[in-house]
Amino acid sequence: MNSKCDFSKQMEQKVQAVEAVLQEYLPKQKGYQSVIMEAMCYSLLAGGKRLRPLLMSETARLFGEHSLALKPFMAAIEMIHTYSLVHDDLPAMDNDEYRRGRKTTHVVYGENMGILAGDALLNYAFETAFRAFVMDPEESLTIGRALTVLGEKAGIYGMIGGQVIDVKETGREVSKEILDTIYELKTAALIEASMMIGAILGGASEEEVRMVEQIARNVGVAFQIQDDILDVTSTSEVLGKPVHSDEKNEKTTYVTLMGIEEAGRAVEELSEEAISLLHQLPEENHFLEQLLCQLIHRDR
Repeated sequence: MNSKCDFSKQMEQKVQAVEAVLQEYLPKQKGYQSVIMEAMCYSLLAGGKRLRPLLMSETARLFGEHSLALKPFMAAIEMIHTYSLVHDDLPAMDNDEYRRGRKTTHVVYGENMGILAGDALLNYAFETAFRAFVMDPEESLTIGRALTVLGEKAGIYGMIGGQVIDVKETGREVSKEILDTIYELKTAALIEASMMIGAILGGASEEEVRMVEQIARNVGVAFQIQDDILDVTSTSEVLGKPVHSDEKNEKTTYVTLMGIEEAGRAVEELSEEAISLLHQLPEENHFLEQLLCQLIHRDR
């Protein structure tokens, strides 16, 4: 019990630290276009667990180095994640009216501003990440590697690619192979980016970065399968977003493909492999291990 309380207290403190980083990099609301900055801030400050920047900072800590470039990348990854949610909620996509317990961006600002707010967050994420070159010019090569990962994992070979397949296959049953590809790209890619960038900025070797990528892939896929399960078993009040949305949108999920029990087993297998790989890395970060377990086995 004490361990659980201690983790919760650490989590609260670390999330507050992430919130402070986001505040530091928020766009200034000025000019005739200030409504877009307002919509961006509304989306970005809607709450959430801040898991991706947390995973980035804790993975960097795992390798024992603190890079000056870490903060802008932490803000950037959360901006990219947020833009993906803003676009996911649009009428042309999932058409959701609530996210994290409050009205979605397009409901508050209109569909046109919802589209533009997502676009703006994506572009501003890279504007923010580029600041790392000024903050730590001696680490230009390392920052360049981190930017390459960020771009690839967020793009057509990562999250956007997964979203494309997801949209294309909605309304018809897909194979497990295609479903795994969607989950690996749409959900796992940004978790991979978070942990890989943390490893790169923390001074990890290329081999260690690849191990971190596999850990993150397992965690990301398990996370999405757990999301499938919660969409069926939880409530809107607990999740802060509509449930049964997969059924409404006629999406194949692990639950529709193999049932809740088998889906739960897949979560267990993926998480066990991820933790086993984590233990093979030369250093330990007990908080990171707990965070990964909480992320996979969450109930909301």
